[in-house]
Amino acid sequence: MLGAVLAAVTLVVAGAGAAGAVAGGEADLSHHGQISLWDGRVGVWLVSENHGPSDVSQATVRIAFSAPMAGGQELPPACLWSSDRVVSCRTGALRAAGGVGELALDLRTAALPDEMTVEISTAWRDGVADRNARNDRHRVLVLATGDPYVF
Repeated sequence: MLGAVLAAVTLVVAGAGAAGAVAGGEADLSHHGQISLWDGRVGVWLVSENHGPSDVSQATVRIAFSAPMAGGQELPPACLWSSDRVVSCRTGALRAAGGVGELALDLRTAALPDEMTVEISTAWRDGVADRNARNDRHRVLVLATGDPYVF
């Protein structure tokens, strides 16, 4: 009996998710850019694009650092601190096949790390499905050399 109830719940949830994806359309978001680390500073330059076929009215990109950032830093108006290691930023509207959002962050780390890992991913797409998530998720190892690490 419990197995039948769980199966029914799974079907309802799966069906709702699939219907929501169809109703919201489909887009292919991508994030590309570069990251540098030097003297306790980290620079992130990010471009978000929509390769279509549907427009995206708003999306959120999540940037997670393996090392904590120093407190009290101002972010661009479209961004907020989710924790001392995570920044979440709105991309703005991304039109199909050409919508571009740009972001630049210049942050101070809490210490002087020799390296850090930075993870970039789409956290929210306003109900639009993205069947090609490979190009909007990146994990970048950045050494404290000041060199740009491209993703």
